[in-house]
Amino acid sequence: MRYAVVIETANGNYSAYVPDLPGCVATGDTVANVENEIREAIRFHLEGLQADGLAVPEPTSIAEYVET
Repeated sequence: MRYAVVIETANGNYSAYVPDLPGCVATGDTVANVENEIREAIRFHLEGLQADGLAVPEPTSIAEYVET
């Protein structure tokens, strides 16, 4: 599956979250680091849903840049 991830600049680091997976978040010192951390967080989140017998949400969010 392919989930949209939002990466934001925080106080001296980066944070990321997945709109389709509430509570799935990560932080990192660099963009590359937070990307790796959010991949692991997504895997962990999905494994937890499956272990609890809950449905894994299908990705529905769309991310796009808009020129102004």
